[in-house]
Amino acid sequence: MKPLRALFTAAAIGAVLPVAVVQADPPVEAPAYNEYVALGDSWAADATLSQISTEHTPLNCVQSAHDYAKQVAEALAVPVFRDATCGGATTVNMTAPQSTVLGTNAPQFDRLTPDTDLVTLGIGGNDAELAITVIDCVTLDPSVNPCLNSKIVDGVDRMSLKIAAAEPKVIATIEGIRARSPHARILLLNYFEGIGTWGGCFPEIPISDADAVWLGTKLIELDAMLARAAETTGIELVDTYSGSSGHDACKPVGTRWVEGLLPYSGNPVGLAVPFHPNQLGADYQARRLREALGVN
Repeated sequence: MKPLRALFTAAAIGAVLPVAVVQADPPVEAPAYNEYVALGDSWAADATLSQISTEHTPLNCVQSAHDYAKQVAEALAVPVFRDATCGGATTVNMTAPQSTVLGTNAPQFDRLTPDTDLVTLGIGGNDAELAITVIDCVTLDPSVNPCLNSKIVDGVDRMSLKIAAAEPKVIATIEGIRARSPHARILLLNYFEGIGTWGGCFPEIPISDADAVWLGTKLIELDAMLARAAETTGIELVDTYSGSSGHDACKPVGTRWVEGLLPYSGNPVGLAVPFHPNQLGADYQARRLREALGVN
């Protein structure tokens, strides 16, 4: 009986004593993407004069140290990241270098490899010459409309022609990405609302109401072209225009996501590139891209 009683006693003691459980470390989650390449123009680079990064591109690209691509690369914890975006880039600069006295940005496609599995692209505005046209609209007299008077000739809108001519170039760019990185997920970002379609804010931005409305409609037309290019090539469009209303260049500091004519920004405080996203705008682009990728 004693041995049996000892067994019951030992069992009872074991029932009340804590049992040491060795827990295995949680499995390390592999990154969703291994090689991310960002391509595009100044709106993709979130061009800045106060927080320029030369980590990926030369000084003349005025690429922001906190552009949307860098934010998304960090959120993804992607092992390999290359940011080729550069101010002033056109589709030509995907395969040809972009050179100035301040440096040369190699052809943006040089960053692509067969292992690239994520590509973001923001391009087309410079091919359509929209940025240059904005400067052409500047006037000291709000009663005159230099853009409407010079860009619409005999009822033909020259800007509309340039936007249409840019479409096959954007399509060719997307096809070029796919040829070099056949396994990549490609996302095309459009341009968010830098100027509305209801009028301007003269003299804060010295553009007449009529020209401001025209510019706003041309931006919508440009985005429509990009949507067609995405549909034609079967890639994803990240629509940043939707949801950006009320944050155009005419709004006050802290509300606007795009700077106006003055080369100065309140977000961050410092020199800025006129008519380009400030940090709030870059953060918004990053949010929309993260939403598309399903990352926080």
